[in-house]
Amino acid sequence: MSRPSLLRVYTAIFFLALCNHLFSQSKNEYVPCQEMPNLIQNYSADCRALTRFYTPSSGNAFRGGSGGGDAGAGSPERRERFDKLNREYLKKLEALNFNGLPQECKVDYILFKRDVTERIRQASEDAAEYNKIKQWFVFADIIYDLEKARRRGKQPDAEKVAEEWSDITNEIKALQAKLKDEKNLSSESIYIAGETITGIKNSLANIHQFYNGYDPMYSWWTPKTYTALDEALTAYGAAFKNKSNTTPVDKTGIVGKPVGKNELIRQLNYELIPYTPEELIDIANKEFAWCDAEMLKASNEMGFGNDWKKALEKVKNSFVPPGKQPEAILKLYHESVDFIKKKDLITIPDLAEETWGMIMMTPERQLVNPFFTGGADISISYPTNTMGEDDRLMSMRGNNPHFSRATVQHELIPGHNLQAYMNARYRTYRNFSTPFWGEGWALYWELLLWDMNFPQGPEDRIGMLFWHMHRCARIIFSLNYHMGKWTPQQCIDFLVDRVGHERANAEGEVRRSFADRYPPLYQLAYLTGGRQFYALKKELVDSGKMTYKQYHDAVMHLNSMPVEMIRAILTNQPLNEDYKTKWRFYDEPKAKLAP
Repeated sequence: MSRPSLLRVYTAIFFLALCNHLFSQSKNEYVPCQEMPNLIQNYSADCRALTRFYTPSSGNAFRGGSGGGDAGAGSPERRERFDKLNREYLKKLEALNFNGLPQECKVDYILFKRDVTERIRQASEDAAEYNKIKQWFVFADIIYDLEKARRRGKQPDAEKVAEEWSDITNEIKALQAKLKDEKNLSSESIYIAGETITGIKNSLANIHQFYNGYDPMYSWWTPKTYTALDEALTAYGAAFKNKSNTTPVDKTGIVGKPVGKNELIRQLNYELIPYTPEELIDIANKEFAWCDAEMLKASNEMGFGNDWKKALEKVKNSFVPPGKQPEAILKLYHESVDFIKKKDLITIPDLAEETWGMIMMTPERQLVNPFFTGGADISISYPTNTMGEDDRLMSMRGNNPHFSRATVQHELIPGHNLQAYMNARYRTYRNFSTPFWGEGWALYWELLLWDMNFPQGPEDRIGMLFWHMHRCARIIFSLNYHMGKWTPQQCIDFLVDRVGHERANAEGEVRRSFADRYPPLYQLAYLTGGRQFYALKKELVDSGKMTYKQYHDAVMHLNSMPVEMIRAILTNQPLNEDYKTKWRFYDEPKAKLAP
């Protein structure tokens, strides 16, 4: 055989071996089966396509991206099209043989079905809410129909468009005058009205930016009527906003929307948390009792007896000088990562260590988030030269090194930074994002490092206990607020009196928790999710079935999902198509002997 022929044979053998290796690697390390990853990836691609097509884009930009995202409530056409897509995928899902799927794919089936079913429910609810306010938007279909024709470049009858838009402008002004006397609009209806107006304005802008300057008749007839209509819609939106009950229930000025006990229970079931709000509050109080006992031990070691708040004051006043906080954060990062590496607790890729960054948090952001946050970058909350003296001191005291020791690894590695890094590389078709996994995993490491004596003295232990108490308090104040039992002021006072927060920091925490439709379960997800991971650690690692590294790497490779489903995969739990949450994971913490 000639050398070129031999080369072709060897090349073919090499590529065949490579393909077999990649297929094996893909099968074992990336996808556990073909059916569910394919279905989920296709669904995600279809959603992106529909979003791009049915959401009015900004300007005449190339439609290679999201096409404007999900701004505004969107047209009924858009909502109905997504509802159709979701129902189509439910049928595709039902056509699969659930019992023939491997365990991981059974989990994907359960979670995907849950999510698509929830989107159908939400679409029905959105349609019902829109119908409640439809009489205030009788003109909307004219604009939606024109935007629909624009997608395919149909030349409009510009004179007719100008006439219709002028009529709509007058109609909006009449409706706005009528709106003054309307007293039966709910807060939800007012919100949907605002979103609807945003969607209509986006459709109008999309039409105008497509034709204006390109179509000579449109450019002649419509620019002034477009401007007048856009201004009328802006004023109409402001009128709806003024109908909102924005009077704060107390002196804090914080306006939120308690969702009620029934909605809390529905969301808990969706997140696979088989506890009632009252049971979760009881769990938080048990955790608080453990924290109290540990606080007293640390306080006594520091010479403050049982007055742990005095010990806490000393810890708060250990803040670093102005300008030194980034260096302090870096020092704490190295200490935590070195500790984790020495214990061989988890695989840390070199690139993950190399590429995390630092940014400084703006003063505006610090009003709703007084502590640093993390992810690709760690966002450092610290005073600026624009803050008042009292606010500067509270920020420095609330971000002292002993407090920060508990949370640097929460925000970076092995917490949020590593989570994002691994999510982009393993089981990437999964999109079952949940704060019980996201925040729970990062919080779990605080619990684990406490057990492993990561704190170097009583001051460090007080810093870590402060954050543990903070997460207990989040469960208690957020659930009591959403069940209508506590006001924002009661929540702030609870954080100050029970946890020892600086008052400005407590106000920022409560404002963030309730403003702008913040998810009702998010604050309780930290400790609740952390305790789920901790319970699974006891089941798998403490029993000797897995090492710490095997357990932690397995979690990272499975990507984001409810922790109960991680347990179902790792312990091969029996599953059915309509699985309901049942894992009662909580085990009361035991007191730890003083070192």
